[in-house]
Amino acid sequence: MQTHMLVAIVTLCALLLYFFMGLRVGRARSKYGVPAPAISGNEDFERVFRVQANTLEWLPLFLVSMWLFALYWNDRFAAAVGVVWIVGRILYMTGYTRAAGARSTGFGIQALATGVLLFGALGKIIWTLIQVGF
Repeated sequence: MQTHMLVAIVTLCALLLYFFMGLRVGRARSKYGVPAPAISGNEDFERVFRVQANTLEWLPLFLVSMWLFALYWNDRFAAAVGVVWIVGRILYMTGYTRAAGARSTGFGIQALATGVLLFGALGKIIWTLIQVGF
């Protein structure tokens, strides 16, 4: 029986990273003089904001796919790919904060990790449905 503790830990780590990104946005608002609710006016702030916003856009795809992969395949592999996603997001954050063009490597890593989880889960679910004669 799988307990899914590893995937639970990776889920919480991903959420902690997102929480940290949200705090960075608040700090950047103060540092660059961009009062709420504005989201533009300073390029340095806008990059910090976009990191947090883009991460939010990818979180549902990643989290749901990782959990479904863990349920239908394997907890350890899902968690390992989840760690790769987190590393990709950290690289995306550090690169994009420096310059918009420096975000590509991190983005590619996290997109690939999400794709493995998404299509892996989908493939296994379809295979299982075929096997049971759905």
